[in-house]
Amino acid sequence: MIEITALASSSKGNCYRVTDGHTPLLLECGINYREIQKGFEFRMSEVAGCLVTHEHGDHCKSIKDVLKAGINCYMSEGTAEAIGMEHHRIKKVSSKKQFTLGTWTVLPFDVQHDVSEPLGFLLANQAREKLLFATDTNYIKYRFQGLTHLMVECNFSEKILLENILSGKVPEVMKKRLRESHFSLENVKDFLKANDLSKVQEIWLLHLSDSNSDEKLFKEEIQKLTGKFVQVP
Repeated sequence: MIEITALASSSKGNCYRVTDGHTPLLLECGINYREIQKGFEFRMSEVAGCLVTHEHGDHCKSIKDVLKAGINCYMSEGTAEAIGMEHHRIKKVSSKKQFTLGTWTVLPFDVQHDVSEPLGFLLANQAREKLLFATDTNYIKYRFQGLTHLMVECNFSEKILLENILSGKVPEVMKKRLRESHFSLENVKDFLKANDLSKVQEIWLLHLSDSNSDEKLFKEEIQKLTGKFVQVP
């Protein structure tokens, strides 16, 4: 059974613990390593690997410490180059080329963000559960069958963003960047409608904006649309 623990989920830092009961994984390492250790109850030797979506600090802040702990970090070649580190535990992976981590099969896929070569990940375990992990993207062009768990960014709402721009809380220049690099509530809804949710057990909405989101509203809207259990860490 898949268990998800959010250690951090915001523009200040992103980090998640995911396990199928056999193989614990670290998704992102954008917080202090000490906090990561606490989240894993200091059992870091059990972690089979760390998946890194892209090079922004709120997603890879502690990568040096993670590598030092003997944990392989999986990322695209573009992300590795942007981070600017050479290390034997940095494993470069490619979109649509799957690999194995313990009891997980991992399929990276390309997403849309203002960085070098960002990835999302589809994780499948031996119990035939499937977890989709996608953050910092404005669009996902792929469709997925048989998903049981979703962890997707829901950064902002178009309505809230426009209200904040009109009131002067958010500069106009932010509108273009947000629309081109982050998943809005409206786009998340379209994505969910386009996918097979028949087996979904839970949906996690990640990386909400501090100023352009509404946790209660987002949770209610997605629950109403899907009829599924929704978590907002």
